[in-house]
Amino acid sequence: MKPEDKAKELGVEFAKQEPGYLNLCIRTGDLLITSGHVSTITGVLGAGLSVKEGYAAAEDCAKKILNSVYNTHGTINGLKVIKLLGCVYSAPDFTDQHIVINGASDLLHKIYGKDGDGYHARSALGFAALPTGVAVEIEAIFQIIQA
Repeated sequence: MKPEDKAKELGVEFAKQEPGYLNLCIRTGDLLITSGHVSTITGVLGAGLSVKEGYAAAEDCAKKILNSVYNTHGTINGLKVIKLLGCVYSAPDFTDQHIVINGASDLLHKIYGKDGDGYHARSALGFAALPTGVAVEIEAIFQIIQA
């Protein structure tokens, strides 16, 4: 099964996006680089939001990223996931940012394969605040390996 088919099976929706203030995904050479995509879920991890809720927020970000990649590239097939940067709105003593961002990584592993094109580098960082109070913001880099 191709990545795009797996994604649809996992609830990723591909809908037309209207251009906004910033480019949500830009191509340079054989790379697709996304802007930060924010979760619908708002709140602070470790102070009102659970790790499970944060995990869902990160998965939500990954779905939005894939939609932006699809809108720029026309497909999510033929790509390798290179890098994720995960930002988590965290209480001062919250230290499970990596588990929260697993929500995005796990979705990409399911779509592209953990041992294949979905095996990526990643950073998971805690922040004192994120724009508009969102729980998670993630940006990504993909390599085009097949046109």
